[in-house]
Amino acid sequence: MAKITNNIWGKLLLFLAATILLFYFWPRSDTRHYTYEINRPWAYSLLTAPFDIPVERDSIAATAIRDSIDASFVPVFRRDETPKAAILEAIRRATSIAPAERLRLAKAVERVYATGIIDNATYTLIQSGSLPQMKFIDNSVATTVLSSSFLSQRQAYQQIDAEFTTSESKREIQALKLSSLLNPNVLRDTVETKRLYDEKITRAMAPIGVIQQGERIIDKGDIVTPQLFTILQTYETMARSNASGMDGALYLTWLGILFYILICLASLGFYLALFRQRIWKRQKSVMCILLLTVALYILAAVTHTLVWAALYVVPLAILPIALTVLFDSRTATFCLIMIVLLVMPLSTFPMEFVFVQTIAGLTAIYSLKEFSRRSQLIRSAVFVFVAYTLSYSALELSLNGDFATVSPRMIGYFGINAVLLSFAYMLIFILEKTFGFTSVVTMVELSDINNPVLRELSQECPGTFQHSMALSTLAADAAQRVGANVQLVRTAALYHDIGKLNNPAFFTENQHGVNPHDALDPTQSAKIVIRHVTDGLARANKEKLPQVIKDFIAQHHGRGKAKYFYNTYCRQHPDEEIDESLFTYPGPNPQTREASIMMMADSVEAASRSLKDYSTESITALVNKIIDGQIADGLHAESPISFRDVATIKDAFISRLRTMYHARVSYPEDIKRK
Repeated sequence: MAKITNNIWGKLLLFLAATILLFYFWPRSDTRHYTYEINRPWAYSLLTAPFDIPVERDSIAATAIRDSIDASFVPVFRRDETPKAAILEAIRRATSIAPAERLRLAKAVERVYATGIIDNATYTLIQSGSLPQMKFIDNSVATTVLSSSFLSQRQAYQQIDAEFTTSESKREIQALKLSSLLNPNVLRDTVETKRLYDEKITRAMAPIGVIQQGERIIDKGDIVTPQLFTILQTYETMARSNASGMDGALYLTWLGILFYILICLASLGFYLALFRQRIWKRQKSVMCILLLTVALYILAAVTHTLVWAALYVVPLAILPIALTVLFDSRTATFCLIMIVLLVMPLSTFPMEFVFVQTIAGLTAIYSLKEFSRRSQLIRSAVFVFVAYTLSYSALELSLNGDFATVSPRMIGYFGINAVLLSFAYMLIFILEKTFGFTSVVTMVELSDINNPVLRELSQECPGTFQHSMALSTLAADAAQRVGANVQLVRTAALYHDIGKLNNPAFFTENQHGVNPHDALDPTQSAKIVIRHVTDGLARANKEKLPQVIKDFIAQHHGRGKAKYFYNTYCRQHPDEEIDESLFTYPGPNPQTREASIMMMADSVEAASRSLKDYSTESITALVNKIIDGQIADGLHAESPISFRDVATIKDAFISRLRTMYHARVSYPEDIKRK
């Protein structure tokens, strides 16, 4: 009882941890934030203004206004007298130049500075036609002049140099290094230019109207025009600034999110507890499902913050693929619906998202209905891509009636999704090793008779190997008829007797005329025969066989008796009290339908080899006697097998044994001609 209670608390902790993680990674967006795009329908309900919202110009109009202002705006420049003063001071100190020449040179410098000298970057703009005018502000009076009237540093130097024609005066100018002293005195006033530009932009971008409190902004299905897009952005900006006064509504939003997550996870828990007890009882299985679900949601939430449509890149179908391979298709279908519902609130168009993802996930499940090779995952990925593309295209055509609305970018996202799905086999392999699962593919690989253990069994115990092969066919046929796991039964049958490798000669099917039990006491013989179960488990551990195969090795005799030696001992000691534990297998009894089928098939196949008459009546009697005896001994009491299953299994055994032992036509001898 304490173990069951601890198991329940462990599962509750797992679900609590999953809830906390999902809530933590839920995008922290309140009810005033939405995901939308220009020229796409509004996916939410009616939105009204909770306060007055100024109507700004839309992006297209704003861009046109900015372009117009940029084209006509005249930047502000100012004159700086510092460069002229510096060069005049340098001329005054040049004592090597005659006073008359210095005076003449100073006047030439003053003339070029009066005209105005600009830097090379400004001169390049003027020459390219990008700066036709300049604005100067003097005592709050603005004056606009043509920029072509100003001189570059090179032009200013050439004007001065042209006034001095003698070689002696030119040498004096060069000695003064006049070219390096002619710095610009007409400079761009960046501060005043920015102020005037911002003022002009502000006046041009003034709101063109107001949406009053309570007025309709947009309703579901309306196309988000550039103007509405701008209004929605203004609304979100103002809502964030007013969020401090709306904390109550925000808390209610978070509470609703928490309840949404709890409802989704609780539905999963109830499904497993009510309909999948086999999964629910194993805590590692529950942990695996929750871990996959949370990991996929976190991946979707992180991807959603980058690009809204990139949500379709997240391979949600990998969850049903993994669960189909590791558990069953119904559990995979339920978990597919759950992960789609969890991720749906992140999508801009929830109904479109649910439709497309559900179709793709169901396609993945159906394509892996009979999964036996890893290459089938590639085929499944292709099917999922086709399902994505067709469902998305059908939805777009039904809504818009135009192939132009089918986005190639979305098709590309679906392609990336399919590529990621094709690597699902790596995930399945990791889950198998981490949680101790055994997939169908692993079973198929183990059933290869070239496996070292099976090859050794065929060489050292040929009779046991033939028995195992026949048992595999017999049990698999019965499993298929009752809807049990066929591949599991087929593979387990090949390994159920590997413990006989330690003592091959002590088992009838491997003997050749000499029976070593003739020289042993029945208790000793029973001990050797019974030990093949524990020896098999030891060999399975050595070969690292999956736990599910070890369960079959342990349960294929259950807590039954080695009846031949038990009956022999009873005949030899008729008056003694017999310790039945000496003749009882360690068990446990079969815990699953598959293990029950294995026990029945093992006894029936072995006993059928001793039949002298293979008529239908004889085979039917044998099958009924053995299976009814096991049921009477309570060997199948712990298995969920039903009476209907038992009847179906009997029919399967009878039909298969009749086929295996049918009478063959006697061929006549060849007639020798003379």
